[in-house]
Amino acid sequence: MKNWILFLAISLITFGQANAQRSTLQKQGTATQLVVDGKPFLILGGELGNSSAACTEDIERIFPKLQRMGLNTVLVPAYWDLTEPQEGQFDFTLTDKVIRQARQNGLKVVFLWFGAWKNSMSCYAPLWFKENYKKYPRAYTQSGKPLEIASAFSENVYQADSRAFSGWMKHIADIDKEEGTVIMIQIENEIGMLENARDYSKEANALFNAPVPAELMKYLQKNKKTLHPEMLRKWESQGCKKQGTWQEVFGADIYTDELFMAWHYARYVERMAQEARSIYNVPLYVNAAMNSRNRKPGEYPSAGPLAHLIDVWHCGAPSIDLLAPDLYDNGFTDWVAKYKLHNNPLFIPEIKLTDNNGVRAFYIFGEHDAIGISPFSIEDGSDSPNAPLVKSYKTLKESMPLLTRYQGKGVMKGLLFDQENKERILYQDDLKIICRHFFTLPWDPRARDGSTWPEGGGILLRLAPNEYIVAGSGIVIEFEKTTENQTKAQALGEDGFAQTGGKGEKVTSDKVTWKGARCGIGSVDEVKVNEDGTFSYIRRLNGDQDHQGRHVRISVGDFRILHVKLYEYK
Repeated sequence: MKNWILFLAISLITFGQANAQRSTLQKQGTATQLVVDGKPFLILGGELGNSSAACTEDIERIFPKLQRMGLNTVLVPAYWDLTEPQEGQFDFTLTDKVIRQARQNGLKVVFLWFGAWKNSMSCYAPLWFKENYKKYPRAYTQSGKPLEIASAFSENVYQADSRAFSGWMKHIADIDKEEGTVIMIQIENEIGMLENARDYSKEANALFNAPVPAELMKYLQKNKKTLHPEMLRKWESQGCKKQGTWQEVFGADIYTDELFMAWHYARYVERMAQEARSIYNVPLYVNAAMNSRNRKPGEYPSAGPLAHLIDVWHCGAPSIDLLAPDLYDNGFTDWVAKYKLHNNPLFIPEIKLTDNNGVRAFYIFGEHDAIGISPFSIEDGSDSPNAPLVKSYKTLKESMPLLTRYQGKGVMKGLLFDQENKERILYQDDLKIICRHFFTLPWDPRARDGSTWPEGGGILLRLAPNEYIVAGSGIVIEFEKTTENQTKAQALGEDGFAQTGGKGEKVTSDKVTWKGARCGIGSVDEVKVNEDGTFSYIRRLNGDQDHQGRHVRISVGDFRILHVKLYEYK
């Protein structure tokens, strides 16, 4: 009996250790955190180019570079056509090579299943699948043209895709359940219809003219108060009907076509997700090509997991953990705000590779409690220690224990500045905090010569009253008492004249009687964040480094962590 109890105890410990290595999601306040190896984890990632994991030699060459760049995670395509080159015959050579190289270089892996759809098209389906279009039918345009897009309404398409995906997932589970190298899975890639907003095949037309599924109607009624504004407007435009065909419930336009198509893409993905969960239970997500530049559904990949379709996707694919944007357009702060919602954590699995990625990473972690960021074609980036992304990732990796401790608690703000957006004013406790781009400093020549500014960005973290962490690059921060501003305004008036009666006298602040307390900078220390989230002192930044106590700053090109203490005086 004692031996059996000992065996059971050891088994439970072993199971707990193995289970702890698997990744999962957890809530902390308003944030959703990715937990890896038992600790909250920020993805400092990079996505390989589409063909960069199609050759074992390329994988061996690229992964050591990714380690030198400071990544902790690599996003890697898994190609259906190379995984199942002959129907029913599987080859996992590339998957095995990726996992081995990741382990050798201290990286985690997020795999991207390039199955039935990649950027809308079915270009990564095997040739045996493509050629047999009668068994594996295509989507059709309204004019009857077949597309290089597999039909989401075909059970044969689903079974072929799912068989390969499930076999691949089982292989990952077999070789990775102890190590936990694979921390997330993306199902398909940028799903969406092109040319038209929906499929016009016979099967699709029949379902389009049928009643909206009761499951979706119940979801809309139950969640009416929290629906995405665009979803709610679309439903309200027809009187919030509780049943009817798609056009009866949502109206006759291409946006109704998109809703219909989104529902069926989501249902397809849900079946795939349930298979994945039953095999190897790691977080799952889908990514979306943006509906940008005033394009209409079908001009952009219609019906993908876009923000305005989040309710359809949540109802149709509840096993998917998050909808993730792929960002290549201008307006970064506006795009990320669309995807950090009360029911969707922010993860950016793909973004154009630029020198601005580093400061943008600071911004999304500070402002939106993001799970991670991943520039595309990362192998084309620089691995120089002085490259902006390398320096950013190094600082963020060091900061991770501190940032994950405070995510979701409402004490962090993200900062991001460029040549047009130069200032942000925040209010906290009784402080007015003026945050600016570094190049707004009057003595910097780029403030006047018209040259293009690189972006500056960072994180402002309140540790306690009058105590802050400032981290990032290219930012300047001033602190004032809100009572100080009120006293000054009362003394001078909005027009700058002293409030003394009569015509008044134009005065400057040195002629005003100041009554309120003022805020001073007590100390600015550059620090190192330890693994337990505590700080180690590096150096005091005083005198010229804080402009004689006027502000806190980090130069463009530098990435630092500063511990700031304030004080009051009269």
